[in-house]
Amino acid sequence: MTSRTIQLSSLLLLALPGALLAQSAGTAAGGAEVTYTRDVAPILQENCERCHRADGVAPMALSTYEQVRPWAPIIRVKTQIRDRMGAMPPYYVERGIGIQEYKDDERLTEAEIGTIARWVDLGAPEGDPAEMPPPREWPRNGEWRLGEPDVVVRTQDFQMRAGDPDWWGDMEPVPTGLTEDRYVRAVEIREINDISAEGGGVGGRFIVHHVIWRTRDADGELQRGWPVHELGRNPDIFNPRAGRLLKAGASVVSESVHLNAAAEDATGYLEYGFYLHPRDYEPDYVRSSSVGLGLGDGLNIDIQPDADGQRLHAFSVLPSHMKITSFEPHLHAPGYRMCLEAIWGNHIETLSCAGYDHNWVKQYTFADDYAPILPRGTVLHIVAEMDNTAANPNIPDPRNWQGSGNRSVSNMFIDLGNRVLLNDEQFVREMAERRKARGVDKNDHIVGCPLCMAELPLLEVEAMETATETGSDR
Repeated sequence: MTSRTIQLSSLLLLALPGALLAQSAGTAAGGAEVTYTRDVAPILQENCERCHRADGVAPMALSTYEQVRPWAPIIRVKTQIRDRMGAMPPYYVERGIGIQEYKDDERLTEAEIGTIARWVDLGAPEGDPAEMPPPREWPRNGEWRLGEPDVVVRTQDFQMRAGDPDWWGDMEPVPTGLTEDRYVRAVEIREINDISAEGGGVGGRFIVHHVIWRTRDADGELQRGWPVHELGRNPDIFNPRAGRLLKAGASVVSESVHLNAAAEDATGYLEYGFYLHPRDYEPDYVRSSSVGLGLGDGLNIDIQPDADGQRLHAFSVLPSHMKITSFEPHLHAPGYRMCLEAIWGNHIETLSCAGYDHNWVKQYTFADDYAPILPRGTVLHIVAEMDNTAANPNIPDPRNWQGSGNRSVSNMFIDLGNRVLLNDEQFVREMAERRKARGVDKNDHIVGCPLCMAELPLLEVEAMETATETGSDR
């Protein structure tokens, strides 16, 4: 067994020593008692109940002590995986390398992981029921992660019978109902279906695997660049200066819907939640898709059978200054890790590394004051690691070679993260704002900003800093 892939049988073996210890241990040696009601329940409510609750997408509820206690040893193991396939919560950014500040960070803190471990080692005591926090109220179909959207678009119903082969096809166009052009600051997509609580884990609770979608204007023009929806994916939060235009009379359309069967016959649909900027909003920046920048490789994928530790590499040279707002590894079943690097001259810096699970895709949106600001000519480099062996539970048959293709039994290698272009003035202004927000001086270094401490000849930095402070450049 590797740290990347832990199947249920392995989890039970790992949990057994802790369970045996828990039977005899009453208090921690030299430490304070840790209880469910006072210490563990708040962690689970905040970080786990969104999925692990009645009618949630997870295979078991974790809302009461009676529900949690049988799973305590497994919870201990899963939370200590941290950043690989099988980790809980399923957010796989690695600590200790690259940028660590993200808008949508779902990772437990090391203190929270330690609290759970100590609680299990003590025998998972319940504690005083009076210290139990009030129960969380969850809507029947789940909550919108970003709050109630300004516009909600409901697709047609999709139906899949248990055991049917995967289906690819079109989606009927769905009008947004907008009567005026508006800029979008974020998009969240969720699936609503009638799969029962016995439907299994995340992969078994959805029938929509992914949707590549666009919007079509009233005059028939297609707007590209909307993010792909995949099962388990978190919301897309766009750069606040680069809102995406949703035109009056637009419809949501797709020519690429991928459905997969659950353990039972199921009917479901998607809801698109659009979060809008104020009516007077105008974007400052242009998205990088306008220059056709791609970061991936669909030609040189050669995944050998029965082999772990295989690597893929792809490079792209920035034609313009650029701000990277999110990192989103996209691989297929063998993939378990991807890193994003920036190469500027002889300077090579890792921006982010994250584990990967093809059954639960995540994107990672950098906090505004930490998003990489890179000069033109920077080389972006992604490297992915593959495990095409029986130790990877996502692999149907490790004897198979894999090349590039759309099917999950083939492979993809892409960073689907969002980026915006910066002109010279915006580039210098962004760096000046970063220095001010972070409170750094010439002796500091900012990860992901190789020129933040340089005096650039292209514009007067002090003049730009003054303009930023007074707001005269707005």
